[in-house]
Order: sequence, then structure tokens, then C-alpha cells
Amino acid sequence: MSDNNPFGGSFGNKGGQYATTVQYGGTEPKAGFGETSAPPAAGPTTTGDVIKDTTTAAFAADVIQESRRQPVLVNFWAPWCGPCKQLTPQLEKAVKAAGGRVKLVKMNIDDHPSIAGQLGIQSIPAVIAFKDGQPVDGFMGAIPESQINEFITKVGGKGNGAPPVAEALAAAAEARDAGDMQTAADIYDAILAQAPETVEAIGGLGDLLFEAGDTEGAEALLATAPEAKKDAPPLAALRAKIALAAQAAALGNPAEFERRLAENPKDHQARFDLAMIQNAMGDRTAAADNLLAIIKADRSWNEDGARTQLLQLFEAWGMTDEATLAARRKLSALLFS
Repeated sequence: MSDNNPFGGSFGNKGGQYATTVQYGGTEPKAGFGETSAPPAAGPTTTGDVIKDTTTAAFAADVIQESRRQPVLVNFWAPWCGPCKQLTPQLEKAVKAAGGRVKLVKMNIDDHPSIAGQLGIQSIPAVIAFKDGQPVDGFMGAIPESQINEFITKVGGKGNGAPPVAEALAAAAEARDAGDMQTAADIYDAILAQAPETVEAIGGLGDLLFEAGDTEGAEALLATAPEAKKDAPPLAALRAKIALAAQAAALGNPAEFERRLAENPKDHQARFDLAMIQNAMGDRTAAADNLLAIIKADRSWNEDGARTQLLQLFEAWGMTDEATLAARRKLSALLFS
């Protein structure tokens, strides 16, 4: 799915700060939101308990002890190593997509050479898998992503991935609520790498693409949804948002509609068109209030068009959005008081 993702491959450096602990999330710092990123460096990163850097002093706890609970992959690298820069992001992506079956610990051999020497590592990158406190398998060099996945499956087993996906979706939502769009995009991308029919991830990543200005990418992502799930709420919400934006873009300058309303407050068409533009500009409360004003003044206008449009906005915003909840309460008061 990353080909449709303007955020790049792996995002953010905040994966460990959210309340939800999850086996997905960004690790490498990237370019700004919606920008084209440079090739990822293989430098130090920390992502919760799943991907972390270690030192000689911490190796026993981070690797030996931790491997008694689950397999740990140790990536030996150095800043000057070109193949390390190629392998590291692929390895991190595969570990995230593995849904917690393995953990990844990275060791810079320039800063901490003794462990690599004890293990007889003579070239890098080198990845050694530990289980029950002992090295059990490994590989050297920048191998293809498919072979990395095979290695992780060999070491960590297959697993069904259902609970990690649910936790990952929660973490993505939390990252987005915190304004960390890059990490949210990376989490959705990692989910889709493992479970490509997850409509919540398709809708979530598609929404981020759309918000970044890549409508074409969002539509292409929507097209990947399985036929049986094409009307799922997350996908319907994204389609509604895209349709509303296209409708608003065709309307023109909001100042013209404001002028018309100043001259004639009963110009419901001007108020309706202004609401569409306000929604496209992100002012959901104003958009809802203008549609509610039409409903209050003339419920029959345009065959109840204001209420119909308001319900479409609710679908695009989501049923739990604050603007939806507030406007729905106002709508109920108008209809049932």
C-alpha cells in the first residue's frame, strides 16, 4: 500500500508515547506531512517495546532476558554501512507487520563493538535471532523483503494477527487525534501489509491521503477494498467526504454567498452553498448551523434538501465526531420539539 502513500514508508518517532501499546508504528524520522521523504537513515530509533536501540550494558536485559518471553531479532549495523540503510527500514516494516510475534533490537557496532565480536560477526548488516536466551538463527546482508518475512515466520511463527490489528487501529486513531499524522499513516500502512482487506485501515489511510491533497491516491486505495465490504462505514464516509469536497470546489468564493445572505437572509440556496464551502474549509459547526437554519426556516425547501445534506455531512464526519453529535442534538430539537 505504500505506493499510494505520500508520507513515505515508515513514519514518525512518537510510537512509544501513546497510551495504546501496539506492535505497529513509525520508527524513522521522515519529511513533513505530505512531503516526499529522503531515504531513511539507519540511525537510532525507539518504538515502544517493539523496536529499540540497545547498548552493551543493556544487551542482557533487552535481548537475553527478553528472548525468554518471545523471539528477539538483533540488527547489527553502523552509520557508514550502505546496505544497513537499505535493510533497516525493510526489517522494521516486517517486524511491525508481524503483529508482535518478534521484537527488534538494533546495535550500532561502532559504539558497541564487543557483542558483535563475541558472536563472531565480521560483516554487516547482520541479523541474529535469539530465543530462550540463545542465538538460534540469523542472516547477513540486505536480503529482499520476502526473505525477511520468511525469516520472521520461521523464527516467530505465523499467528492470526487479529488482536494486534485491533490494537493497531486504536493506536492509529490515537496518533491522529494527537496530530501525529505521519505515525498514523505508517500504522495503517503496516496493517494493510499484513491484512489488506481491513476496511478501517483502508478508510483511515485513504482519509489521510485525501487530507494531504492526494484525492487520486485516496480513490485508488478505496478501489482496493473487497467487493463485499465496499459499503462499509469507513469507506462510505471517505467517499462522502470526497464527493462533498468536489461539490464545494465547484461553488466558488464564499464571500459571494455571504453578500447574498446579508442582502436576503431567506436566500436558502446561498446559505446551502455557503455551508458546503464551510464544510470543505473544515468549519463543520458553521456548515451544520447554516443547514439547520434552512431546516428551521423552511423544512420543505428543495424537497427537504438541507436535512438530506446534513445527514450526508454526518456520514462524512463520522457518527462520533463532536460536530456530528452537536448538530444531531440540534436537529432532533428542531424535528421533535
